[in-house]
Amino acid sequence: MEGNRDEAEKCINIATKVLEAGDKEKALKFLYKAEKLYPTARAKALLDALTKNGNSAGSGAYRRRPKDHSETAGSQPGGEHQESAGGDSKRFTDEQVEGVKRIKRCKDYYEVLGVNKEAGDKELKKAYRMLALKFHPDKNHTPGATEAFKKIGNAYAVLSNPAKRQQYDLTGGEEPRSPSQSHGGGFDFHRGFEADITPEDLFNMFFGGGFPSSSTHTFTNGRASYSHHTDYRQERTEERGDGGFSMFIQLMPIVVLILVSILSQMMVSPPPYSLYSRPSTGQTVKRQTENLRVDYYVTRDFKSEFKGLALQQIEKNVEEDYVTNVRNNCWKERQTKTDLLYAAKVYRDDRMRKKAELMTMENCKELDRLNNLFRGG
Repeated sequence: MEGNRDEAEKCINIATKVLEAGDKEKALKFLYKAEKLYPTARAKALLDALTKNGNSAGSGAYRRRPKDHSETAGSQPGGEHQESAGGDSKRFTDEQVEGVKRIKRCKDYYEVLGVNKEAGDKELKKAYRMLALKFHPDKNHTPGATEAFKKIGNAYAVLSNPAKRQQYDLTGGEEPRSPSQSHGGGFDFHRGFEADITPEDLFNMFFGGGFPSSSTHTFTNGRASYSHHTDYRQERTEERGDGGFSMFIQLMPIVVLILVSILSQMMVSPPPYSLYSRPSTGQTVKRQTENLRVDYYVTRDFKSEFKGLALQQIEKNVEEDYVTNVRNNCWKERQTKTDLLYAAKVYRDDRMRKKAELMTMENCKELDRLNNLFRGG
């Protein structure tokens, strides 16, 4: 619900303007909408004034924006601010406020992530990881942090995609929106260069399936709110005016790939071995390679069909597949441990730190064993 706060503020501001013009009905419409999006004392006060005082509210008595200590940020010692909404007290610092302002002022994706145009994949990941942790709405309660978090996710999603990044570089960035399109000025970060994944899903991919909090946020794109990535995708489809035919065209490459994969499997015979027992193919007889002592499974006829050089070649392939799998799984273990330690350091979370330290890293241990065998050979 926190993510709807900005939309509610916009509705209240519109209601105030139309009230100054004497349009009470339109003002009530926007105030009710603001109450549904995010209840605030300001909206409630205006609604009470309009409903109790009748048309007198339209004479200009409420033309000035009323100040309400329950919804405005109050300064705290040490540069901290406190915001109270719905009975919950949330704190944020001057540094966080300046950070959100900086993100909102950025005019292109490179500036958002704080990297240059020659930045590689590693540098992009590092920049995104740091900013995503810093601006995630579960930890950063600054007004506008949700919008900044979304802009950071969209910037990384575009720049980490080679095709989208090339297109983005060629166009020289987004064009400014006209006043009729803009909500508060700035650049439209969602027309022409849209991310294929929601900011929350992207964050979960980086940090192992979630943030250390059970809160649920609703992100907005300046026109309407969304709670799940399915709503966001549907909005983008409607915005571009995609119909059934265009959807079919978009799915064509996937259909072709599936057909090619099926045909390839039909034309190419399966390998005579498996690293795991596979009753469906009859590969249940366990064997072990002579060199690295790697277990693999074959059919009952394997021994009579493969001998000599053919057997040596198969065992070589078995060991190569096994080493590749172990190396990939070790990389995943190290990446997961690095992400957990980084998040634990940023948020001083002992639970995450202990979880990282207790990881067994079985694949990395196996890779060390294999490396020692290679060196010993």
